[in-house]
Amino acid sequence: MQNNTFSGLFVGHNLITLKDVDSTNTFLKDAVSKSTPLMDGTVIMADRQFAGRGQSANSWQSEAGKNLTFSILLNPSFLPVESQFDLNKAISIALNDVLRNHVGPGVYIKWPNDIYINTKKVGGILIENIIQGTKIKYAIIGIGLNVNQVNFADNLKNVTSLKQVLHQDYHLMGLLGEICSAIEARYLQLKSGSLKKINEEYLNRLYLKGEIASFKFNGRIEKGKIIGITEIGQLILETEGQIKYFNNKEIEFIN
Repeated sequence: MQNNTFSGLFVGHNLITLKDVDSTNTFLKDAVSKSTPLMDGTVIMADRQFAGRGQSANSWQSEAGKNLTFSILLNPSFLPVESQFDLNKAISIALNDVLRNHVGPGVYIKWPNDIYINTKKVGGILIENIIQGTKIKYAIIGIGLNVNQVNFADNLKNVTSLKQVLHQDYHLMGLLGEICSAIEARYLQLKSGSLKKINEEYLNRLYLKGEIASFKFNGRIEKGKIIGITEIGQLILETEGQIKYFNNKEIEFIN
């Protein structure tokens, strides 16, 4: 349906709301695979996901009607396949932009796909790209954000929500509009070629960057310091005088 409450040029103008769905990312992937005509910037929003997905087959748990669980369809054909992580950077910064407007300092991007308030996770991003040749034909951007939920399952450690932090309820649709506008702005910045600025802002907001912290890799826990991200999205860690590079799931943050 057409949504005129979103102020951007295209992200969120076609908003489809679902009561229950296994995963908004899966819903969009299925629609694209069936050649369903969908506008660039289409948003699929669900009250409840009963099989929400996180990075690398992790699950995303969310209380129905309390949080934002949605996916955005983009057509970033201007991005070569080897630059996929640049889209991750732009989306992460956009979500960070919105949360900083509400929370202030202390909102960080935790590599590779989480958003933190201080030392606790408040949101996650799952980007699934559909490749055609050397280009990205479609990007399906799934976002889960803890908003009004205050009680979490015992197995969910180190998580928080906007309400837990700021002690107030949020209007979900209004917050979704803010996020869509921010994502559109950062996406257009990426499309215009402003990669240097995006890289700088991403690194400036990176969780634990430049700090000595504990990490687990190769079966052991070591102290190290995050010093950057490679062009393809690997984490660069300085430890014991050595520079090491890690892909997702090869290293664990020890809080």
